Amino acid sequence: MAPTSIDHRRPGRTPYSIMERRLRAAIGRISAVALMGTAGVTAVVLTRQADAAESLNDSDVTANLWEWNWPSIARACTDQLGPAGYGAVQVAPPQESVTLPAGSGGAHPWWEVYQPVSYQIHGRLGTREQFSAMVRSCHTAGVRVYVDAVINHTAGSNNSVSTGYAGSSFDPKGYSYPAVPYSSADFHHKGAECTDEDGRIDAWNDPGEVFNCELSGLSDLKTEKAGVRDKLTGYLNDLIGIGVDGFRVDAAKHLPPADFAPIVAGLHRTTAEAKAPYIAQEVAPGGTGDLALSRYIGNGDVLGFSYAYSLKEHFGNGTLSDLQYLPQWDLGLAGAGTAAMVANHDTERDRSTLSYRDGATYRLASWFMLAFPYGKPFLYDGFVFPAGNTDQSPPADSTGAVTATDCGNGAWQCLTQATATKGMVAWHNATRSVTTVSDFTAPAATVIGFHRGSLGWFGLNASGTASTATYATGLADGTYCDRITGGATAGGCTGTPVTVSGGKATVTIPANSAVAIDGNARSTGTACATVAVTFTATVTTTYGQNVFVLGNQSALSTWATSGGTALSPAAYPVWTGTVSLPANTTVEYKYVKKEGSAVTWESGDNRTFSTGSACTKTLTDTWG
Repeated sequence: MAPTSIDHRRPGRTPYSIMERRLRAAIGRISAVALMGTAGVTAVVLTRQADAAESLNDSDVTANLWEWNWPSIARACTDQLGPAGYGAVQVAPPQESVTLPAGSGGAHPWWEVYQPVSYQIHGRLGTREQFSAMVRSCHTAGVRVYVDAVINHTAGSNNSVSTGYAGSSFDPKGYSYPAVPYSSADFHHKGAECTDEDGRIDAWNDPGEVFNCELSGLSDLKTEKAGVRDKLTGYLNDLIGIGVDGFRVDAAKHLPPADFAPIVAGLHRTTAEAKAPYIAQEVAPGGTGDLALSRYIGNGDVLGFSYAYSLKEHFGNGTLSDLQYLPQWDLGLAGAGTAAMVANHDTERDRSTLSYRDGATYRLASWFMLAFPYGKPFLYDGFVFPAGNTDQSPPADSTGAVTATDCGNGAWQCLTQATATKGMVAWHNATRSVTTVSDFTAPAATVIGFHRGSLGWFGLNASGTASTATYATGLADGTYCDRITGGATAGGCTGTPVTVSGGKATVTIPANSAVAIDGNARSTGTACATVAVTFTATVTTTYGQNVFVLGNQSALSTWATSGGTALSPAAYPVWTGTVSLPANTTVEYKYVKKEGSAVTWESGDNRTFSTGSACTKTLTDTWG
């Protein structure tokens, strides 16, 4: 769902043997969870329980791989997102949805997945097993998984079909969903809670209609009922049990915050990091009173529609010099509570924001979002569709099952995998601890440059000709490697070298491109061949015990209990220590407690992370 003008119908574990690992996993990590409804147990599913927190990338950048299927996302996490330092991937709704083999826009329109018929994890994007495997792959690569959760409504009451992708039957006109189960009493209806004569939202600033009437004919759940909320909470907790780390809540504007709050309160902690799941709510701006953005922020972040609209205005008008005033803009939300974006699946269709159709302008705006400190950046990749058919299905087979993403066939958007974008993710991660910009310079209305303290400098040129100017960079003197054109390797610059002297650099920014330099990408001949990894673990010990890190690298003693990296208890119960590890390497490790010759191993799977290409990395863990 989007702005109100959109039609939304539409080795394993050391020191155990392989068999011991399997037995321990079966006993310690799997439990049966019953989803309870007002009528009792409705489904039994197996969910993963975490023994120890996993080490995920220290980043707030999310790749929104919209309507990619689960195996394609697993590959993207392993091959692209994890090594590039992305913090999370957002995935499309995974629950069973209506299947529509025919329609005005062709078979199986994209919006099928936004019409739930049950909460089974089985749909056109893959099976439960494939979804679970994707989550595991993403976590191994250091990437969190956020799910697009459809909890405001079910399928359209005007549907002529009555079967979902997993075979569940439902009665759309009778508001009956036996697979959940929901009955007519679980929905809002015209003439009752909804006072609009056609039962649909027409008055977009009337809370009564926005909360209690149907959004584009979608059956509106009665979320004020505890029984309905319990089923929605059960669905979200099932996903958390699989390993999901957060949710983008579809149509959150139509969920009264007072109804959503008990659902949020009932969510389990995540299995990977043992913390509350991340929440980003889809709330179109412009409402007042009970529909004001400020009313929703207590339940989580809110999508940055106003931010995206403003980027389109300034990049479209060529007034980039005005971006320096972004902190003073009235965007309805503080950056700390905003899931920032340049586009999403709705706005690229109604053209209210920039999109892939805008070519270089869209790419520049996406890089700017990563460079300028506002909100948590969500980068979008969907599929290519004709301007005259905004309902078109993603690439799929005859049954509606979405086929594998191929970034080389022209059918998919793959901005998140471009060298320049991945370079900007690394730049963002290297500089985000500085939350302001300095020395914002605009040699022309379409050319800007600024730096984030002493950590990095960014310049952007939205004109059709190259621009050369001298900028204050905030950086120490030396040669840096441009992230846009390739960054640095152990042997030196792959990207264009930029020399800083006296804190300044004369930089030529190519037409419709950018330059980004930071202290983690320098031409030193050995830069980033190794990464200084700081382990920070909260561990409670008894007198005489010390904490060490062991792992699959020689610097971590290759699992030998006689060695390992000793951590300091100077900030007890936080233990810290730094060790040099090879760059761009997947590392497995565990914490152990030593007391004399006695060694106590952490239980559960090995922790894993990718060292990446930055020169430093910090891991924050908890044991016990």
